[in-house]
Amino acid sequence: MVRFEFDISFIINDSKRIEDKKRRRDIVVKSDINGIYCILGVEHQSSVDQAMVVRCAIYEMLEYLKQLENKEYKRLVPQIMVAFYTGPKKWNVPVKLSDYFEIPEELKKYFNDWKIILVDVKEMDTSKIKDEQTRYFIEAIQAMYKGDYIKLHQKRKMNTNNLIYAAIITGSLDMIKDIVEGDEMDMCEGMERMAEGFRSEGREEGILVGRNEGKLEEKQNTLLMQLRCKLGDLSKETENTIRSSTMEKLNKLTVSIFDIQSENDVLKLIH
Repeated sequence: MVRFEFDISFIINDSKRIEDKKRRRDIVVKSDINGIYCILGVEHQSSVDQAMVVRCAIYEMLEYLKQLENKEYKRLVPQIMVAFYTGPKKWNVPVKLSDYFEIPEELKKYFNDWKIILVDVKEMDTSKIKDEQTRYFIEAIQAMYKGDYIKLHQKRKMNTNNLIYAAIITGSLDMIKDIVEGDEMDMCEGMERMAEGFRSEGREEGILVGRNEGKLEEKQNTLLMQLRCKLGDLSKETENTIRSSTMEKLNKLTVSIFDIQSENDVLKLIH
């Protein structure tokens, strides 16, 4: 399986203007499945997106248009798009085009009903995940959202980075800063120490929505560290903006950190 091109661009021509429309998918790989090349795309979502079906439809059609314009392709390469949702809320918006409107019964058989494959991390069956560390990662996310630490009673060694990423997704990053040790850690012990931290703050165990208490300066430093790891050196404008942001805005940025591709994305989220 190899990486495929991330940027998908095409030109819309009309009488008034020419616009360069760009779309970016989070993960795109090209794979040989039973001798047939296929494009597998994943769009990561940390929040519910009303426009997800339309966005994915645009991604797919732009790619097909691009293939048609490429003379090297004798046939189009089929695509599979998956929306991987890691947010705390229930996905209660459309998963297919017909969810947006009513269609007369007599026209339904003529309607092209575009749909997405939605995978909600909170509802995944981890028993089907073969890779051990991936399974622990998903189970840690589920436990952090539910506050169900007793479920993780088995002695398992989890990659420390995976625990950090799970905490970023669930908005729990502040709670693990004192328990991260070495390359691996005992999953049960780590989750129990997280639970104790929540209890000592007087917080309820339940679905976490990124509204974490903590010192503002520590939150800013943690986010700056994460952004430097993801984007490299940050501009003074970005750093100053984060330094002057409220806890509410910083929590919003933490929850959306995997969606960030540039400093402009950071500034849009917290302005």
